Amino acid sequence: MDVNEALMRYKQFLYSEKGLSHASIEAYFSDIDIFHNYFNVSDTSEYLGLYLNEFVALQAQQGYKASTIVRRYSAIRNYYKFLINEGLYFDELPNIEIPKPAKTLPSVLSEDEVNALLDAPNLSEPDEKRDKAMLEVMYASGLRVSELINLEKSQVNFNQQLLRIRGKGNKERIIPIGEFALSYLNDYVTDVRIDNVGAKSNYVFLTKYGEPMSRQYFHRIIKKYAARAGIEKNVTPHTLRHSFATHLLENGAQLRIVQTLLGHTTVATTQIYTHVSSKRILSVYDLYTKNK
Repeated sequence: MDVNEALMRYKQFLYSEKGLSHASIEAYFSDIDIFHNYFNVSDTSEYLGLYLNEFVALQAQQGYKASTIVRRYSAIRNYYKFLINEGLYFDELPNIEIPKPAKTLPSVLSEDEVNALLDAPNLSEPDEKRDKAMLEVMYASGLRVSELINLEKSQVNFNQQLLRIRGKGNKERIIPIGEFALSYLNDYVTDVRIDNVGAKSNYVFLTKYGEPMSRQYFHRIIKKYAARAGIEKNVTPHTLRHSFATHLLENGAQLRIVQTLLGHTTVATTQIYTHVSSKRILSVYDLYTKNK
């Protein structure tokens, strides 16, 4: 079968059967396209084994991170598993030894740094009033950036102080949101958003032109306020999510509760935050003992 036709079928499968978002599907296809374009693969009958071995070796030689190689390898294997199940590819998938990515602890902010970041927006400016609401909601709920920018009005229950989030794999979870963050969200919705062009949009957070916000747009926003707050760490939207989880654990939250709030499928994914918390405790202890 022609590769383009096979890819269309795979895209439909990921969207309708797996419930993946368009952003996730595009990320998978970007990795598959790199593989196809490198070897000029045009038909699904072409033998995968030699190509995949060479591809992994070349990726390593070109200096790509182990995590990138693993991600691309996984995307390609999953695609070919689909082809096998559909009767479009008939050879066995090769077993290739690939480098294991080093486990890195996520970067987190201290509670003082978070407070400085949240206080950075100027509430006399309409756009910054929106930004303040976004930062407060993200830190209060631990949302992924995609969940934040795609938040719709129907997902916010002001009376019950709850967010109804549809996350990865189209799985729904209910997240309580504190009164403090909710008040800033309400101020934005009633004082700023209603005046925006295109305020009839279902999305909560809009640009000043009334358009939905992109990930890149919010990335620039959080960078601006981190610089204004004098934070020297590399702060990204995901940093607030990491900080949310770490601070919960440091203040006695159970791991399973944090797992549920973050929308992790397995507790093993959440487990990394216990290492972050332990590392921070040890660093504080070391500093304390040195100053005695």
